[in-house]
Amino acid sequence: MIETTILPSKGIVIVEPDGALSASDFEKLTEAVDAYLEGHAKLQGLMIHIATFPGWEDFEGFIGHMRFVRDHHQEIEKVALVTDTKFADILPKIAQHFVSAEIKRFPYAEKGAGLSWLED
Repeated sequence: MIETTILPSKGIVIVEPDGALSASDFEKLTEAVDAYLEGHAKLQGLMIHIATFPGWEDFEGFIGHMRFVRDHHQEIEKVALVTDTKFADILPKIAQHFVSAEIKRFPYAEKGAGLSWLED
């Protein structure tokens, strides 16, 4: 499950996964983001707040994740990875080849710092 919070006045989406990611998680996330984008050109930022990466429920969950990234990466200015997952140390370097958003990592306990960076 992915808990999604949209801060409409700031143009920021906060996602907080809880457990293995499924295709339906990304369908719901897509619906929420698309509803916001109907009235706005872009999102100022996306925060991914998660202690450790839970993986995907199955291959369909992985495909749903890739579709979301493919369909939305040009509509998001910044991505704050607020996590203690070690993989997040290299993710910004890899992602810069595939997404247009600026990506920055913050420790899991520094959610406020991640939000402040997205707001700037």
